[in-house]
Amino acid sequence: MGAASSGLSTSTVRSQQDEITVVSERKRNEGEDPILERIRSLKIVTPLLKSPSPSPSDSSFSEILFNKSNSSSSFVYRDWMEEKAKRISRKQEELENKLEIADALSVKLLQRYNHSVTNMRTTAYNLSQVGPLQIEVGELKGRLTEVISNCDALCKRIETIDTRNQTFNSTIVKEPNNS
Repeated sequence: MGAASSGLSTSTVRSQQDEITVVSERKRNEGEDPILERIRSLKIVTPLLKSPSPSPSDSSFSEILFNKSNSSSSFVYRDWMEEKAKRISRKQEELENKLEIADALSVKLLQRYNHSVTNMRTTAYNLSQVGPLQIEVGELKGRLTEVISNCDALCKRIETIDTRNQTFNSTIVKEPNNS
């Protein structure tokens, strides 16, 4: 309540309820509103920015707000606002370009990711086929070893048969000459 102070008092004579009494530092008129008092106490000051020649038609508040005067301060302000708007639109264009670049890069990255996923799936499928192929290769290796050992055995037999034939032929060839 501003500069006023309040106190709580109980009155047993009047009623059994609590009452709030307000004591003010200065006396006010009972019917006057404190907000109206403050408004009345406001003083009008001279404006910081003045136009060189105020016209009598600029007296209303809306006319002052929406007046497009030709003063140098309004030109400076307008130039500053235009420059600011240009900077903002430049930055906005730069941001839009960066967003487009980021979007294009993300699409390209997504394509590469999908290609990598496809390659990994193909590789995983091929690797899953390696196990059965290893078993089959192992079986073929065992068969090949068996065939090679059979070939070695046949070659040794052929050698022994060939050496017997040579000895037999040599004995046959030597005997007719001896007789």
